[in-house]
Amino acid sequence: MKILAVIPARGGSKSIPMKNVRPFNGHPLIAYSIAAASQSRNIDRTICSTDDQNIASIAEQYGSEIPFLRPADLADDDTRDFPVLVHALYELGKAGEEYDAVVHLRPTCPLRPEGLIDQAIEILKSRPEVDCVRSVSVPSENPFKMWQERNDLIEPFVASSIEEAYNAPRQSLPEVFWHNGLVDVIRTQCLLEKGSVTGNKIAPIFTHPSYRIDLDNEWQWQHAELWYARIPMSKVEIK
Repeated sequence: MKILAVIPARGGSKSIPMKNVRPFNGHPLIAYSIAAASQSRNIDRTICSTDDQNIASIAEQYGSEIPFLRPADLADDDTRDFPVLVHALYELGKAGEEYDAVVHLRPTCPLRPEGLIDQAIEILKSRPEVDCVRSVSVPSENPFKMWQERNDLIEPFVASSIEEAYNAPRQSLPEVFWHNGLVDVIRTQCLLEKGSVTGNKIAPIFTHPSYRIDLDNEWQWQHAELWYARIPMSKVEIK
């Protein structure tokens, strides 16, 4: 299989301005995803899809290719992953490049277990019926215990055949998993023919919850830097 890695990094982050290139433990945040891609045995090409020239320059310094700048209408707050990935395939396709699968690496996930990307790719290779492989982990909260407001009252967010599931012990509830965003590997056919970033047959790759971090405010950022610096876990080598 010919594999393309795409690292989407728009310049218009609202919660933390220019989040994707803000220094994180000594390197721009995006550098960690670029380094992870470079250490994969299976990825043939790594590109950064961005609308921002500054991000493009920094990503290029750390080893990513920037074959195009993403148009502004694909860099809005509500832009989804699908059009960004398809745009990348289309732009490369104009130069005669075709890929069997896309590895989607979010720059806001600097922590990944060693070998995770290649393991996810191997799952896709070994299971031809699968449209996509997604990394998941056990969430801190179970959705069966979540509520939503309606007409000034609250009601269970998840309908369940379990009687009063929201009052049941956590151990008795169905096991659930959270899409943590560390890696997605998607067949190009799924993107271009099914019009989806997942398709309907999604294989999991399980990771420890400690690899998932949130970077939406200053407190989370500082906490994540401390976590990355002090907790023994796999780290990529950034050149």
